[in-house]
Amino acid sequence: MKDALEKLRNVIPLSEKVEQANIVPSLAISLREAKERIKLLEQFVREMMTEGVDYGKIEGFDKPTLLKPGAEKLCDIFGFSKQVSIINRIENWEKGIFAYEVKVTLISKQTGLMEAEGIGTCNNKEKAYINQDPFSVINTLLKMAKKRALIDAVLSATRASGIFTQDIEDFSKQTHIKGGNEPVTERQLQMIFRTVKEINMLPEVARELMRMQYNVEHSTMLTKQQASSFIQDLLLLKEQP
Repeated sequence: MKDALEKLRNVIPLSEKVEQANIVPSLAISLREAKERIKLLEQFVREMMTEGVDYGKIEGFDKPTLLKPGAEKLCDIFGFSKQVSIINRIENWEKGIFAYEVKVTLISKQTGLMEAEGIGTCNNKEKAYINQDPFSVINTLLKMAKKRALIDAVLSATRASGIFTQDIEDFSKQTHIKGGNEPVTERQLQMIFRTVKEINMLPEVARELMRMQYNVEHSTMLTKQQASSFIQDLLLLKEQP
């Protein structure tokens, strides 16, 4: 009987349900709680994270960049477990072209629910690897893709993007590539869009490649020379058997 009464107390009357459906959804947490969470996160960064190890400051960027050790610490303090999967890979041994796209999923150990997903890519056409033997950096490329995916997921799950930016230690500003400031042409843009579609590359993967190689967020921000170089990379991928 007692259990039945408790259940009745928890039942929402029909009229109340209708009324709730018509109001604007309320915040999941109060503004006070949100401010307290941000304050605690900032305190953790100050007291428990070390500059040069967990995060770094790079000239030309306002916010410090989150590094892998720092991302791991945030995972621990927030109680996240990690699931890593390779969702796309290019391994052309004949032409020496290698690229990896990795997804990291963060799961709350307390609830078992997914908190966030992050995507990271890396390829041997990036400035850091283009002059290296492609066959000797395969493992490095995969590790770098995993690291970028982890940091992407952690920034999203912890809402720490207001404090840190994505990990840019390995692809810091590359705006000084040959070609000056002459903008990309409409013909080049059409060629990029067409080739990306022909090789079945996801648009977000293409954007990530441009960001990694040229530090731009969209093809319209490329210079003419950068666009020409990117098109050549895409055509090489298109020639894969």
